[in-house]
Amino acid sequence: MQKIPTLFVRDWDGDRRYVLPEIVPGCEWVVVNGEGVPTRKFDGTCMMYDGINWWARREVKAGKPEPAMFAVLETDPETGKTVGREPAEQSPFAKYWTEATVIALGAMGGIDREPGTYELVGPKINGNPEGYETHQLVWHEGATELPDAPRDFNGLAKWLHAHPYEGIVWHRPDGRMAKIKRRDFPKP
Repeated sequence: MQKIPTLFVRDWDGDRRYVLPEIVPGCEWVVVNGEGVPTRKFDGTCMMYDGINWWARREVKAGKPEPAMFAVLETDPETGKTVGREPAEQSPFAKYWTEATVIALGAMGGIDREPGTYELVGPKINGNPEGYETHQLVWHEGATELPDAPRDFNGLAKWLHAHPYEGIVWHRPDGRMAKIKRRDFPKP
C-alpha cells in the first residue's frame, strides 16, 4: 500500500497538476530499459487484505492528527503528506467497503478474498468514473495488461488522453512499480 512513484517529475515550480518530461530517479527501468508490465490503473481508493484484516490507504496532511491505529508507511517530502493505512472499519470508506465485501462474499459463495491489494470502486467513490452500479473490490493482480502502451513522455500523453483509463501502473518482477495518470498531462 505504499505510494507508487509517478513516472515523471511533477512541475513543483509551475503548474503542479502536470509532470515534466524528466524521469523520476529510480523509475528509469520503465522508459530507458523498457521493463515492467503495464496494467490499467483504476480510479478508486486502495484497500489491502492481509489474509486476516482489511486496511484502507489513508493520507494525512502535514500538521493534521493521525487517526487511531494508523500505520505510517512514508511521508512525501514535497507535500508533507503522510501515507499509511488504517483499519478498513474506521476509514471514511467503511460503509462502501462493507457493501463491496458483502457483495463479494455472496458472489463467491462465502469464500473470502485472496490476500493482496484491491481498488474500492463504485457509486460513492471519486464520483464513480469507473461506472460501477454497486461498490466493488477490484483485485490489482487481475488488472488488464496494456501491451500497446507507449513508454515515452509524448506518446503516453497522447495514448492516455485517447483511452478511458485513469492511468497506467508498470509492475517489475522485483516488486517495484511506477505509475502515470491521464490527468498528469494537460489535455491536447
